[in-house]
Amino acid sequence: MTDRVRDNATLQQMANDHLWMHFARQSTLHSSGVPIITRGEGHHVFDIEGRKYFDGLAGLFTVNAGHGRKRLAEVAARQAEELAFFPIWSYAHPAAIELADRLAGEAPGDLNRVFFSTGGGEAVETAFKLAKYYWKLQGRPTKHKVISRSVAYHGTPQGALAITGIPAIKEMFEPVTPGGFRVPNTNFYRAAEMGAPADDIEAFGIWAANRIEEQILFEGPETVAAVFLEPVQNSGGCFPPPPGYFTRVREICDQYDVLLVSDEVICAFGRIGHTFACDAYGYVPDMITCAKAMTSGYAPIGATIISEKLYEPFSKGETSFYHGYTFGGHPVSAAVALENLDIFEEEGLNERVRENSPLFRAELEKLLDLPIVGDVRGDGYFFGIELVKDKSTKETFNDDEAERLLRGFLSKALFDAGLYCRADDRGDPVIQLAPPLTIGPAEFQEIEQILRGVLTEASTKI
Repeated sequence: MTDRVRDNATLQQMANDHLWMHFARQSTLHSSGVPIITRGEGHHVFDIEGRKYFDGLAGLFTVNAGHGRKRLAEVAARQAEELAFFPIWSYAHPAAIELADRLAGEAPGDLNRVFFSTGGGEAVETAFKLAKYYWKLQGRPTKHKVISRSVAYHGTPQGALAITGIPAIKEMFEPVTPGGFRVPNTNFYRAAEMGAPADDIEAFGIWAANRIEEQILFEGPETVAAVFLEPVQNSGGCFPPPPGYFTRVREICDQYDVLLVSDEVICAFGRIGHTFACDAYGYVPDMITCAKAMTSGYAPIGATIISEKLYEPFSKGETSFYHGYTFGGHPVSAAVALENLDIFEEEGLNERVRENSPLFRAELEKLLDLPIVGDVRGDGYFFGIELVKDKSTKETFNDDEAERLLRGFLSKALFDAGLYCRADDRGDPVIQLAPPLTIGPAEFQEIEQILRGVLTEASTKI
């Protein structure tokens, strides 16, 4: 057995020589190295030098039950000893069956059928393909287009990338799968710039929902298969739905025979205080896509949860859904997911989020006294802080300024101050927070204090 390398210098050299990181500038690795995280405990992670950091992003919106849960590691080991792998391609195993039953039981309405994948992008890809196939089976093959929102991220596979509304991460891969169209998002802070109602959030919500109807009519209802929406849009900085938004969207989808997909890869499993975030906003979609926190990140898994209406044509005769993944519904991942959901139930994590979310918001809103902080928004344990150049006019930073602010200062300064979170400019510059669901008021104050110190310094660098 080869001894594992643990010293920083050797690992940095190995990474520099061989590791291609995701969504990262390799030049940073080559020039200055990268932090190497070796251990997690509760809501903290530790680097190879032993320094401690508050995990303000739950890894990547994922470690909702917190780091270092030995019972999740133990259940993974037990499952691996009993059955490490077997596919669910015409066969099944108990862990996948039980997890499908558990998810169907917690999903709203008649979303009773669970199609497993290994991550969120695959879950979205599954929903896209299923929507097109479903309409073909209904004798309506021209319904193949999909609608999503501006700046929304839905994944990196070719189909999911077509649904993603961020041109900068698509242009180098074009042409992508055809059929993706965009509507405005629900950034109420920027409502006036969209020509939308800016002084009435409910009117703004109806306006934003009606843009979906407008796009369906423009493209032709006979060509639109589905609308993909996150309950709280991640990219751009945590845009929650205005009151009445999803009620109106559901009406529109029903009126024009368009499927509604709730992309809950981030929002499911407690991030908004419910197992499925659509329950928080009172709508029943036709499909839910989910992943990340299903296992709290302890093993990879994703799922697309499907209504009986969509499943019906596949339930009889010789019709098959020619789609799948080798590791979809993996026995170890499914066993870990079941144990993770038990932890959620035993510790009341959903209830904890619902109870504490207003306190988290109030703590972050204290930062509005800083000249660089324009808006604080979000829901549950999922918040974005939009940074502005001029608070009175809401003027944002140009590309060069955002580059210097976010990558030149904030990302490193926040990490050096002991907070791992996201400084992002896929829309206007924001800081995003999505910590483990186990934290409470004391930790909210700790986060606010770190942010205050770093953002106060950032204000002097504009």
